[in-house]
Amino acid sequence: MTDFGPLIANPSSFLLGAAAQFGIFSAYFGAIALGFNGKAAAAISIIGGADGPTSIFLCSKLGQTELLGPIAVAAYSYMSLVPIIQPPIMKLLTTEKERKIKMEQLRPVSKLERILFPIIVSIVVCMILPTTAPLVGMLMLGNLFRECGVVRQLTETASNAMMYIVVILLGTSVGATTSAEAFLNITTLKIVALGLIAFSFGTAAGVLFGKLMMVATGGKVNPLIGSAGVSAVPMAARVSQKVGSEYDPTNFLLMHAMGPNVAGVIGTAVVAGVFMAVFGIV
Repeated sequence: MTDFGPLIANPSSFLLGAAAQFGIFSAYFGAIALGFNGKAAAAISIIGGADGPTSIFLCSKLGQTELLGPIAVAAYSYMSLVPIIQPPIMKLLTTEKERKIKMEQLRPVSKLERILFPIIVSIVVCMILPTTAPLVGMLMLGNLFRECGVVRQLTETASNAMMYIVVILLGTSVGATTSAEAFLNITTLKIVALGLIAFSFGTAAGVLFGKLMMVATGGKVNPLIGSAGVSAVPMAARVSQKVGSEYDPTNFLLMHAMGPNVAGVIGTAVVAGVFMAVFGIV
């Protein structure tokens, strides 16, 4: 049910969403260094995308069920800790002048663009990486429900009753795997640490790429929006807005940050598809 309007209005946001995926690959190589096998490292590293359902999906697909509980707990914990983890990194990597940059208002997006976007993205991404079909396909289907305007009951059900039912079933089933033997061990601590590294590196990469875009555009891009490239929607975008407004209350970055935010969701799904393709999962 995500609004892709800000991303459509500013396609360069895709680059910021892609940059934030750097955290996933940094955690992947970190997990390899700590002794995890390739599939386990891939399942752990996707925590850096700050996308709980994708973490659970990839972990299951790669057959790492013994790590499902710790990975799910770490992923959802860091999603909720976005307002605590991200601001110090954002402030460390930017100057006060950069945080005060005001961005131009986004152009209006037509209804035709909003309807065509999920269809085209689904076709293109699934043709390149068929393994991403379940993730990207469901994301785009929800958006199509929202934008087409002719399936109101489906939209209301998907965004309310169905979503809560799935959350309850998902939470219960994942919680059942977190027995003391599987959860209270050194492996869980490694996963939690790697998740923090992935999330921090992803935030930093997004901000640094935002600074690069700021230079390339002559100061028209506020680098704070780059931190929203991690796919914790919409919390990461709200953090960008909050940090920016601390230095200039009249600076409204929320909608600009939503572009990288939803791009990060797509990016994380694509990275998950890449891992599945690499390890021969269909």
